[in-house]
Amino acid sequence: MDLTVPSPSSSTVPPFPQPPGTGPAPPGAGRAAELPPLHEALICVALPSFAVSARHGQLTGQGGLEGVYHSGRRVLSRCHLRVAGREPVTVQGRLLSAGRARFVAVVRTAADPGPDPGVGVERVRDADGTERITFRSSVGRPLRLPVEIALGTDLADLGAVAAGRPRSDLRATVHDSGLRWSAPDGGHATVTADPPPKDTLASAGLLRWELELRPGAPRTITLDVRVHLSRAPRPVGRTGAHHLPAAHAEGDDPRAGRLLRTGLDDLRALLVRDPAHPADFHPAAGVPWRCGPAPAEALWAARMALPLGTRLAASTLRSLARTQIPGPGPGAGLIPGPMRDTGPHLPPSCTGTEATLAFPAVLAEAWRWGLPEQDLAELLPYAERCLRWLWTTAGEDGLLREPGPAGLQRAETQAHAHRAALLGADLLDACGRPGADDWRDWAHALRRRFREDFWLDDPTGGRPAAARTPAGRPLPHLGGGAAHLLDTGLLGGGRFADGLLDKVQTEQLARLFGSPAMDTGWGLRSLGAKEPAHNPFGHRSGAVRVHETAVAVAGLAAAGYEKEATSLLRGLLDAAEAFAYRLPEMYAGDQRTTDSAPLPHPAACRPAAVASAAGVHVLTAATGIRPDVPARTVALHPMRGAPLGEIRLSGLCVAGEPFAVRVSRTGLGMVEEAAAGLQLGV
Repeated sequence: MDLTVPSPSSSTVPPFPQPPGTGPAPPGAGRAAELPPLHEALICVALPSFAVSARHGQLTGQGGLEGVYHSGRRVLSRCHLRVAGREPVTVQGRLLSAGRARFVAVVRTAADPGPDPGVGVERVRDADGTERITFRSSVGRPLRLPVEIALGTDLADLGAVAAGRPRSDLRATVHDSGLRWSAPDGGHATVTADPPPKDTLASAGLLRWELELRPGAPRTITLDVRVHLSRAPRPVGRTGAHHLPAAHAEGDDPRAGRLLRTGLDDLRALLVRDPAHPADFHPAAGVPWRCGPAPAEALWAARMALPLGTRLAASTLRSLARTQIPGPGPGAGLIPGPMRDTGPHLPPSCTGTEATLAFPAVLAEAWRWGLPEQDLAELLPYAERCLRWLWTTAGEDGLLREPGPAGLQRAETQAHAHRAALLGADLLDACGRPGADDWRDWAHALRRRFREDFWLDDPTGGRPAAARTPAGRPLPHLGGGAAHLLDTGLLGGGRFADGLLDKVQTEQLARLFGSPAMDTGWGLRSLGAKEPAHNPFGHRSGAVRVHETAVAVAGLAAAGYEKEATSLLRGLLDAAEAFAYRLPEMYAGDQRTTDSAPLPHPAACRPAAVASAAGVHVLTAATGIRPDVPARTVALHPMRGAPLGEIRLSGLCVAGEPFAVRVSRTGLGMVEEAAAGLQLGV
């Protein structure tokens, strides 16, 4: 639900290949905005389509976000079922998969001898609006069952619906065995029914049947929703290609397997194609608010999914490379992106800067996981341009300032720049390109400057500043964004790069992250509980952000602070269980107590790409998989305390081949399946 405002650098260059209609920012982006609550909705996703349903399954057309959407347009707002003159009583509504929901209801009829309902109704709804409605009778004799379905749509844009400005329902016309609606802009939607209805009343949007229902002989009505919009993008998931492998986790804690399975299902559902290059795809940031351009989130999700193979990373990098500002000239090498609201303490940050710094790091890590040489050769020049942009943009002190009048030096941004420099140098060296030593020297100078200027000493041991003003004044509040200071990136031989903090400072940050002020028991707060303006529901001022928690788990584990990493990992798993393993992008940062449960944020995207990929990231950290495919090695450094007990990960992909690993209850790791010639490192 990160609110966005247009980036100054994106006025002439599109920030990301964007399918038409999929990417409006939430209404009021960049300022306070009220969004319809979603925390109790069932959202089926198979982008560019998704369906938002209440748990009773009826689409009432009475306001809110309910409906079926395709490419950012609502193609069905009403699908209201009545059986025998009454509304079925829904007894259960749940997701069957990322793209499908099931609603079970019962109906009492005049043939029922007592209080027990004799007719059951099952509705299975797909993300594209296709629906199968099945009727079953337990009455001891044949029934003639009157059924009617009221349909309607406004073909309104998602942004208008979210802002409470939907159009009036369009007038329907009879079309084949159903109805059709046409919008003023030329788009139209149709619903056809099988079997065809007995009666069609277009003026009321009503289809009617008289079903002969016999005991033990179910009858099904299928509704097929079609939309015709200009330049509508092609979905990824319906092509039959498997872009992510079916990885599995099994062991003492069954929740790990459920988290991984659900996250992968959601991540697949969030994949969208580059319209101009349909062979390439990338993850959308989240549904429903962030189906459009989000370069930084796409890269972070692709990076966390590297244990599943490098195809998603390569495809996302190629899509972003096409948006890179060419040079020479102002901004040459930048990957444009929108500005992101960062809470009450700081002005908006530039996601284009974040994506530009992430590009070489993700490419370098993808190469370690087994990125094919032809992909590396194609993408390396773009990574070099990102590094040149960093070189020309950093100030004389080596620090990066945010664009805009505030000109803050943000700690997270320095961490991204430092990682880009070190991983970029590693990549340049390996590819025989010049400049690697210069980048290592630059990173060393930045590290020294950061430790002097961003660390705030105090009697409790100190803390990192969140940012510095152009005048050098530190902004001292502590938040989950500091987790990025622990995320140093993977180098050759299974080593991690040096971090911006020294050993003493890293230990202190680990201690702070392990304190109740930051660790809610469900994950890491985005702003400490003792900080001014803390709000447990604030998306960057106190809520738990799943991506930051996952980054903290991996960073703490890599640095050797397993107690703090274990607490955050177990808290995240407990929260996942409460959310049926579909983690939202964030949830409330209230402190955990006995018998409490994590509170949902009413406007959070769910699913969200970085939250869906977080399960892969934390399980990889727990098992300690560190590949170096160019050197034909893979190292295992599992968490010694075995926080999940015995665990086995299979169906991963290293060097383009299946990979499986097991970690025992005593923290010993063993590779069970790997590519031929891949040796176990240290």
